[in-house]
Order: sequence, then structure tokens, then C-alpha cells
Amino acid sequence: MSEPAPTSGTLKVFLGMCPGVGKTYSMLEAARELRSQGMEVVAGVVETHGRKETAALLDGIEILPPARLPYRGTELSEFDLDAMLARRPKVALVDELAHTNAPGSRHAKRWQDVAELLDAGIDVLTTINIQHLESRADVVTAITGAPVRETVPDSFLDRAHEIELIDLTPRDLQRRLEEGKVYLGDRARAAAANFFKESHLTALRQLALRYTAERVGVNLREFQSGHRDRKTWRTADKLMVAVGPSPFSPSLIRRTRAMAGALDAPWSAVAVVTDEQLTPAQQDNVTRHLSLARQLGAEAVTVEAISLVDGLLTAARERRATQIIIGKSPRHGWRDFLSKPPALRLLQQSGDIDINAIEPG
Repeated sequence: MSEPAPTSGTLKVFLGMCPGVGKTYSMLEAARELRSQGMEVVAGVVETHGRKETAALLDGIEILPPARLPYRGTELSEFDLDAMLARRPKVALVDELAHTNAPGSRHAKRWQDVAELLDAGIDVLTTINIQHLESRADVVTAITGAPVRETVPDSFLDRAHEIELIDLTPRDLQRRLEEGKVYLGDRARAAAANFFKESHLTALRQLALRYTAERVGVNLREFQSGHRDRKTWRTADKLMVAVGPSPFSPSLIRRTRAMAGALDAPWSAVAVVTDEQLTPAQQDNVTRHLSLARQLGAEAVTVEAISLVDGLLTAARERRATQIIIGKSPRHGWRDFLSKPPALRLLQQSGDIDINAIEPG
């Protein structure tokens, strides 16, 4: 007689807006609580990133040695899925769900390892950042300008019995970054100037909040009103996209619409008319692009100005825009883009308005 198939394990996901909010720390706290209740907990992979307070929470928890995979004359360390299946604890800790496994692993992605553990009846605690959700990756790229290379299908997150949002205000996270509790040295300085800008963190936090609210089936504002530190959720994001005759404009408009939807923010599309003469075909393109923006819910306007930069900045200030979205040709790098006088002037004169230059796609 064959053995009955095991009941599927339960999945708990610790979700954060970005690195450094305390997902792994919270996962380990939960693991220690389960151990105190008599449950067998084994760590398959836990990334402490050198944080002593996080590493201290591993004290007393069994840790499986990593698998060693030969690769181009060296060895790579990876989560040992077979060892965890053989060990078969009640609860497995598997950090960084979106991780791409080393060549030679049974599965290409760590979330597939977790799926196999669940199918074997093992409960799993894991972590993920909002940008790694497949449905949110493009929006995060549009917000931050940083491509998201590792994603987890939303359908896999549907298997989660519980998703716990690990929340931290943008300023608290920036303080942690300054104290060396997220990254160190040059990496910390680069993060502060780019991904960890307050406007980016606010948008990412809003995305994580919205996803969590959707999961539990409540209205976003109801979720905000019951959430701690309520005032920090009150964002006044207003987006403005620069529209021109370029064939990239429709893609830029759609990406701005996606960002506005994710942030629950109003948005506008602005075409600037200067002394520069457009061909009839170019004028038709601008008209079509503004019409598209209007159909997608934007305020679509044309403004006259002595220059493109003056027109964009005036329109943005009149609308109290917090971000101006402009296009960057995928054929040119950032150095070429920043060497162009209009782009440089826009960055220099924008003040507290964020300039978000993205490659249409």
C-alpha cells in the first residue's frame, strides 16, 4: 500500500518595501517563538548581511550546511534542498525568496525550492521585497530607474497563508543606512543617492502597503487609517510626464499611468510648445500622445514657453508635481544623457521636484 501524499506545508512571507527594513530579523523572531512552542525549526539559508543583532537570533537554531556546487573551476554555496527534504523539520527558514540559484541546482529559482518544500508538507518562513513581485517589477523600475532582475510570480505568493508587512518609515530607514545597518562604505553612499532617496522609499512603501491591503481585502485608506504612524502614509505624490513627438512617448505615458496607479496619485501629461518648429507629422504625434494620456486618466495640456525646461518646470510647479518623468533613449548611456544641456538644466533647476528619467519599454 502506497503512503498517502503529504498535506501541503504552510507558507508565511515577510514582505518589505526594500532591503534593510528588518524582514530577516522578523523572520528569526517568529522562528524563535515557534521553537518556544516546541516546534522543530531548521534554517536552510539565512542572510544576516553581517548584522550582529540579526545573527544573534540564530543562536540555538539548527543551521543546515550549504550545498557546494562546482562551477568553472570553483565552488558555489547554495541552499541544500535535498538536505532539508531529508531532514524534514516542521518549519524551514529560507531567506530571500527571489534569489536565483547557482548553475547546477535542481531549480533555477529559490521560490521553486520553497514550492518543493511546501509540497513535501514542510512549513516555510521566507522573505521578499516588493520590487521582486512580478506584477510590481516594472512599476518599481519606473519609480527608481533600477532594473529588477529577479522576480517571483504573483501566483506563487497566492500560496501564502500569511503575508506580514515589515514596515519602517523612509526616514527611519535612511537613518539605518547612515548608521551602516543596511550597507557599508561606498555601497551605502551610492544607495543613499539613488535607490534610497526619500521619494523612492515613500513610493515603494506605498506599493507594499497597497499589495498587503489587496491581500487582506480591505480598502487602501482603511488600511492606512488603522496602521501605525498613520501620518507618514499620507503622500502627496503628483506625477507629470513630458510628452513630445517621439515614438517613445506612448510607452512613457503608459509607464507613468502605472506609477500613478500604484501610488494612488494624480498625474498629468504636458507638451511644451517653443519657437522650435515641428513638422505636421510631429504635431500630429503630439496631439495623439496627449489624447492617449487623456484617455488613460491624465490631465493633458499644452503650455507655451521660451524653452522646454522652462515650460516643464513652470507646469510642474503650477501643478505642485513631486516628480517629472522624462524619457531617456535606450541607445544612449547616462553620461550622454546628462551631458545634454536641457537634461542638465532640468536637474539643476528642479529644486525639490524629483526628475525621473527612464528608458521607455
